[in-house]
Amino acid sequence: AQAGLLPPLTGLRTDLSLLRVSWIQGEGEDPCVVAVGEPGGPQNLDSGTQLDQSDEDFKPRIVPYYRDPNKPYKKVLRTRYIQTELGSRERLLVAVLTSRATLSTLAVAVNRTVAHHFPRLLYFTGQRGARTPAGMQVVSHGDERPAWLMSETLRHLHTHFGADYDWFFVMQDDTYVQAPRLAALAGHLSINQDLYLGRTEEFIGAGEQARYCHGGFGYLLSRSLLLRLWPHLDGCRGDILSARPDEWLGRCLIDSLGIGCVSQHQGQQYRSFELAKNRDPEKEGSSAFLSAFAVHPVSEGTLMYRLHKRFSALELERTYSEIEQLQAQIRNLTVLTPEGEAGLSWPIGLPAPFTPHSRFEVLGWDYFTEQHTFSCADGAPKCPLQGASRADVGDAVETALEQLNRRYQPRLRFQKQRLLNGYRRFDPARGMEYTLDLLLEAVTQRGHRRSLARRVSLLRPLSRVEILPMPYVTEATRVQLVLPLLVAEAAAAPAFLEAFAAGVLEPREHALLTLLLVYGPREGGRGAPDPFLGVKAAAAELERRYPGTRLAWLAVRAEAPSQVRLLDVVSKKHPVDTLFFLATVWTRPGPEVLNRCRMNAISGWQAFFPVHFQEFSPALAPQRSPQGPPGAGPDPPSPPGAEPARGAPVGGRFDRQASAEGCFYNADYLAARARLAGELAGQEEEEALEGLEVMDVFLRFSGLHLFRAVEPGLVQKFSVRDCSPRLSEELYHRCRLSTLEGLGARAQLAVALFEQEQANST
Repeated sequence: AQAGLLPPLTGLRTDLSLLRVSWIQGEGEDPCVVAVGEPGGPQNLDSGTQLDQSDEDFKPRIVPYYRDPNKPYKKVLRTRYIQTELGSRERLLVAVLTSRATLSTLAVAVNRTVAHHFPRLLYFTGQRGARTPAGMQVVSHGDERPAWLMSETLRHLHTHFGADYDWFFVMQDDTYVQAPRLAALAGHLSINQDLYLGRTEEFIGAGEQARYCHGGFGYLLSRSLLLRLWPHLDGCRGDILSARPDEWLGRCLIDSLGIGCVSQHQGQQYRSFELAKNRDPEKEGSSAFLSAFAVHPVSEGTLMYRLHKRFSALELERTYSEIEQLQAQIRNLTVLTPEGEAGLSWPIGLPAPFTPHSRFEVLGWDYFTEQHTFSCADGAPKCPLQGASRADVGDAVETALEQLNRRYQPRLRFQKQRLLNGYRRFDPARGMEYTLDLLLEAVTQRGHRRSLARRVSLLRPLSRVEILPMPYVTEATRVQLVLPLLVAEAAAAPAFLEAFAAGVLEPREHALLTLLLVYGPREGGRGAPDPFLGVKAAAAELERRYPGTRLAWLAVRAEAPSQVRLLDVVSKKHPVDTLFFLATVWTRPGPEVLNRCRMNAISGWQAFFPVHFQEFSPALAPQRSPQGPPGAGPDPPSPPGAEPARGAPVGGRFDRQASAEGCFYNADYLAARARLAGELAGQEEEEALEGLEVMDVFLRFSGLHLFRAVEPGLVQKFSVRDCSPRLSEELYHRCRLSTLEGLGARAQLAVALFEQEQANST
């Protein structure tokens, strides 16, 4: 049996089109083409439909490049995004008119139901100093007069967003909007026309053609109409007196531009539904309700959520029905293809499984039961099935049972006894595939029972890929490198400083360096030699070689230095907007690494902890090609104490156990550090600091996103590194794993062990 976990699919179409073209030789006009607007040609199709008489806006124009040779050449400033350079605009902006009484109720309900469907959603209120609910962008005008609020709202839209959006939808907070239908409507309308679209209403005592759009059901304004209306806003506000903002806007458009509201345009009709008082949305089944773009009035937030639930269920049913129709079309058309029915993939309409071309490309299956999984992240042979993985497996089993009952009822009814075996694998072209061996109890219509073992196959396909909104960052941010140095690491510091000079000072990167010299209890005292004397001399030499460079250093004394305590010292001496790059003595920073640090560390949003590439021991690992890891660039100088590499660089691996390097903002660290101090106090805090690294502080005591990714630009030479016995058990274990796994690959270690045993036996 095969069952499919099929979420709604979008963008899947299978069409066969036949194009018939009349070839006409000779001069003259094409008889199939009738000029728009000429006698006998097609005129306005309806009262709200107009055809553009000029297609100049749709013809590409080539603007030749010319530079005056008499003027000095000026470098062209390229924009960050190609969308900005091309002048592309977003499709739709939604403006919601709210008030003091409904901002925290109805406006919040609107935000939770439609905000994720629109690029920008703004709330306008006349209340001055309104308290903004979380996740909402509220604009306060300071005056609650309806016409004045509408005028200021339109002025704000023109000033701040007139050049960025094609359509503006204005609605009230007591309106429920079917967001996908509204977005589709805006996508089908031409953007170069003055359009005022909504539910038409007649003015009292006015002519039949004088109509305005009812504000309770929302209305669309085109960008071109907003640009033309803007100069007349002040005059309309002084001349037109109206208690209703929508009626005021309608009179302003008619008096100043002669444009009234229309309910249909270019074959697209704006549909709305007026909800009666105390009506249950679950019982509404009229065609007007089912096809509505907007429902009004909505008296309370609970009713808004019930409407959203109802329309979401209708949209889900429509999507599943469309999937079935498309699958039937694909099944019928497959027999006409060269492969025939053999080319029909399962599930229908989804890509076929990945076909490996070699044994290295085979996708492996993970085995699991209802309690355990046998493919663990830490390499253990068996670990508990918990968290999201357990919920995912439970959902797959429930869906399989539901699909079996749907297929065989009423003759048979299945009940799950237990899961015998489970297999799953992730196919990048399809999604997550499951194969389940289920022990079922089958019950017939007469009540007979029997145990059956059946295998089912399921697929959770990849849904539509969406770009997550991220805060804007710039590559011009200055990076403050922080290098804690223990006495045992002093010998390797000059190599780090030379790499810093070659990768940062030479290309004039916008970065600074602070050395944190950590002395022991009995080191560097009176009469004792300074263990960091060579480090200070090397720093002074760099300042002499690169004028204007300032390498700061701080001296601290600690018996058991903790990474968090050391960073506390540096954090207090820098502003809160400082971007820290916490480094180690084996780090080799460069321009690419610093740029990725700037891009991936986002203030108030994300901290970045890269995974560096660790080279294997040259004594065990064979030589590899000089290219190194992808994007690694030139090999850094080898620190003292490391075995010199002979010939080409050796192989290596990305060290997942190491987490001492990180990029984050000082304000984010201070917030996480304050939360740590608030939750842990006294002796408990002191003990916790001994077992925490900076990454652990962000992970446990911060609400930021923690971004962990491989960084091919950070390449570290092999060196024997000691793990301090003062570290916590977890940190010491990770340090030992990092050192041992950095010796070489398993095959290389096996060869070395075999050669050693052979030498001992002889």
